[in-house]
Amino acid sequence: MADIARLIEECSEWITPELESCFTVKQQEDITVKAAMYSLMGGGKRLRPLMMKMTAEMLGCSEDEMADVRYFAATLEMIHTYSLIHDDLPAMDNDDLRRGRPTCHKAFGEGIALLAGDLLLNSAYERLFAKTISNPGYAYASGRMCTLAGIEGMVGGQSIDLASEDKKISMELLTELQEKKTGALIETAIVTPCYLKGNMTEEQAESDKTVRLLRQLAAHLGLAFQIKDDLLDVTSTAEVLGKSVGKDSRDDKSTFVTLLGLEQAKVCLEDETAAAVKVLKELSDMGYNTEDYRILADYMISREN
Repeated sequence: MADIARLIEECSEWITPELESCFTVKQQEDITVKAAMYSLMGGGKRLRPLMMKMTAEMLGCSEDEMADVRYFAATLEMIHTYSLIHDDLPAMDNDDLRRGRPTCHKAFGEGIALLAGDLLLNSAYERLFAKTISNPGYAYASGRMCTLAGIEGMVGGQSIDLASEDKKISMELLTELQEKKTGALIETAIVTPCYLKGNMTEEQAESDKTVRLLRQLAAHLGLAFQIKDDLLDVTSTAEVLGKSVGKDSRDDKSTFVTLLGLEQAKVCLEDETAAAVKVLKELSDMGYNTEDYRILADYMISREN
């Protein structure tokens, strides 16, 4: 796992200064901003910024293009962090632990945590508007990020999740749930640099072979990530994961483990990982260096937290 540790460390050094500058020094005196920064800077593996960085490097982005990719990566991390803050609230998953320390609402209270999540989402959209004004060619990339964070993506998946509590749902609905709740932001991370580098419109993106393959890669890695999460919720500990375990059973949620069983869920994880590797082979045949993504795919299946 030394290679993935290196990639994660390099990404942390790359993205941290951008995250630290999301709010001004004066703004950081506000209690809601303090709560937002508590969660935003609370560690984690930064997998979504890592994916964005890897795609940009795979595409051969210039130094200036990499700076814009980093800007979008930090913006996506703000959206992801808002979702975690809200997800942990008593009205949602009711978690006390996130990344090895108290969740935002445990540290700052429910009201401030709710505002902190709202602030991160609103500030992320402010950043996207600002960047699109300075570079109109980024309009599609910005809009796509917003769409995949909304009812067609993450919010839609969370909506299905809450509506499905105490119910046994079909594998088809579970897959849709996870493709939206988890997979949508992973797609954003993996494909956004391609939109940025090409200043792509929607029409251009829909007809581009590289975009099509990257979206397929994101779909398989997203499901692999979620299946592994479901497995770890059963097999790991809070000390190892840095968050609560057994909550799926506690909340009577349908997961890949509850619907398929432990062993079949492991098979499904292997299948999704193999499918991702197959897509990477196609990208490699097009001349792209996919070595780092292969390391990530191996990590998806073997990670312990």
